Amino acid sequence: MSATLPPLPSARSLAAALQRRELSCRELMQTCLARIERLNPQVNALVSLQAPEEMLRQADACDAQLARGDAVGRLHGFPMAPKDFVATAGLPTTMGSPVFAKQVTPHDAIMVERLRRAGALFVGRSNTPEFGLGSHTYNTVFGTTRNAWNLDHAAGGSSGGAAVALALHMLPVADGSDMMGSLRNPAAWNHVYGLRPSLGRVPTGPGPELFFQQLGCEGPMGRTPEDVAWLLSVQAGYDARSPLSLAGDGEAFAQPLDAELRGQRIAWLGDLGGHLPMDPGVMALCESALRHFDTLGCSVAPAVPAFDFNALWTAWLRLRGFIVAGALRGLHADPATRAQLKPEACWEIEQGERLSAAALHEAAVTRTQWHAALLKLFERFDFLVLPAAQVFPLPADTHWPREVGGRAMDTYHRWMEVTIGPSLAGLPAMAIPAGFSQAEGTRGLPMGLQLIGRPGADLDVLRMAHGWHQAVPFANVQSPLLQP
Repeated sequence: MSATLPPLPSARSLAAALQRRELSCRELMQTCLARIERLNPQVNALVSLQAPEEMLRQADACDAQLARGDAVGRLHGFPMAPKDFVATAGLPTTMGSPVFAKQVTPHDAIMVERLRRAGALFVGRSNTPEFGLGSHTYNTVFGTTRNAWNLDHAAGGSSGGAAVALALHMLPVADGSDMMGSLRNPAAWNHVYGLRPSLGRVPTGPGPELFFQQLGCEGPMGRTPEDVAWLLSVQAGYDARSPLSLAGDGEAFAQPLDAELRGQRIAWLGDLGGHLPMDPGVMALCESALRHFDTLGCSVAPAVPAFDFNALWTAWLRLRGFIVAGALRGLHADPATRAQLKPEACWEIEQGERLSAAALHEAAVTRTQWHAALLKLFERFDFLVLPAAQVFPLPADTHWPREVGGRAMDTYHRWMEVTIGPSLAGLPAMAIPAGFSQAEGTRGLPMGLQLIGRPGADLDVLRMAHGWHQAVPFANVQSPLLQP
């Protein structure tokens, strides 16, 4: 019988142990490779895995740097697996698409460049759905990623591989990306943390279009808020190649997150006054979790922004379709590559190509009005809270739910509508664990909350999440897959 796998230490403590040479980079790599060998065949979280011998050689080179007393970065010797969506030099970047199944990019994206410079060692890629579309990580290149708590269920997405690898302690920290909850949903479904940072906090690119694309962003994931902050300290900071990136660097995120939280005001947005359908048990679990804010000395009150949420959804469809069609229309125009696209990708492209300039402008106006409505709400509250998903983890063989809470879903992603608010407003939003389902059919599956901060208040969100992690009794519960 296999022994129980002990949890990895926190990212901050790992970095300190490596730099004090109490732990070698080879030992850390061996530990992670052993976990990957044992667990990854069950969950399919990491793909395009590199040869273990090569990874140990790179770890030995990191140890040699430490022995010489060379300056090293915050991720020195950390095994990582960049999401198979972001350009990474020398490794396949398939984006989960058979069109790019053999693509090896010659350059790093800015975020990957920063991971590499900080000393990360890339053991492979984390799995993602085709072009990151849909909150369920499956594709025809590598297959389905399964939930870290129940192999019969989905991991979420599009950063599903990253979330599962974290939950099973295959990696110390993981990067992801988020447009429509792609960090938040899989974090919630796998009992880890994922931060969608403020617009521009983590620079995107290089890429063909860097001004209009404002819905998707890259960000950090971890088993604790401190781990998330540690990775963000490397990812964040201005880069001239990313024209919308924020000034400054990530240094503030490397500092301890302890803060006085008493008196903070939390707005519970719930299901937006009945607008959002929820599966049985989701609202009850999330509302039960809210009591842990009381432990921190915070007040919680229900609040719903005065807004036309149907208009907000229409704006989302238009802006998302515009971005997806702009990126993928060439593949759709060619019959040979169109035949390799999944139906949801074709639908998005076709929606975007039918847009008029007037409809797009109307969507941008609605988005602006939404931002103003949330600023008004922040006059009374310090944080906003929503469920991180409208359903518990799906059965792994279900591509997307056709019905939620008795309501038919009219698009392949309507069931993740709960995530669009922070995305449209460019606000920092972090998935924090809310506990485990007690409902029949989903018992034991994780769920989470979205903790949303004011514009630019990423550090405040991390500090509140850190307090939450210390307050909730289920923070350090481990996946049953880690047991013998």
